[in-house]
Amino acid sequence: MTRPIEAPAWEVVKAGQPEMNLGAIEGALGQGLVVGMLGGFRAILADFLWIRTSTIWERRDRVKLDAMIRLVTTLDPRPDFFWINGSRMIAYDVPNWRIREEGGYDKVPELRQHALDLEQAEQAFDLIDEALEFHPGKAKLYLEKGQIYLNRLKDDANAANWFLKASQQADAPYFAARIYAELLRNQGKNEEAYVFLKELHNSLPNVPFAQKGIILERIRELENTLKIPLWQRFEADKSLGASESESQFNAAVPAPHQHEH
Repeated sequence: MTRPIEAPAWEVVKAGQPEMNLGAIEGALGQGLVVGMLGGFRAILADFLWIRTSTIWERRDRVKLDAMIRLVTTLDPRPDFFWINGSRMIAYDVPNWRIREEGGYDKVPELRQHALDLEQAEQAFDLIDEALEFHPGKAKLYLEKGQIYLNRLKDDANAANWFLKASQQADAPYFAARIYAELLRNQGKNEEAYVFLKELHNSLPNVPFAQKGIILERIRELENTLKIPLWQRFEADKSLGASESESQFNAAVPAPHQHEH
């Protein structure tokens, strides 16, 4: 769909910066590129190269894909879109390609599959760490690390650490803290989850998106599991109406889905 507009778009870039051409940009991947010479064209060139990155992704050229993702984020590190989607390609798609190249999921041993997953996840983590240098308080980036640990590596402990960090950012979504507590429960850390959820319930505003009713249900479940005496159980905020404080919402919060292109 983008092919008919690629040539005209590139002509616009070259018209303003005639000494540049796509071959020169791509040839500079392994040699370093003085991005300062691009001036105000950095953003439009980054957008254009992201289209080329998508083409490379379609070809499953993992070596060039990694180089192009790094070039795009170097040209314009401001959009978190480049960082997040680049890390997803590296963490989720590339290991699938490599496993298939080695014979597929039925033939490649699970230990080898995990090694490939871990290798690509580490590359994605490096990219996200670099993104955090430009966007240090961006909850979405902390969540991305947590999701890779959770969905690709099946590592609840490390995933929990990153969901907790995400929940502590100013722009954190409410679900980050709830998932952190669920991951504690998955690890059998029920006492820790109980303490955290009580503090969380008290700190949240009485708004629907905070879903305090779900949190209260989970507190009650943990009180039953931990056999907390009735007189020691958590007392919910009396300012909440009964319908909200004892919400009948589904208590299960699904973890973020694996990235799909």
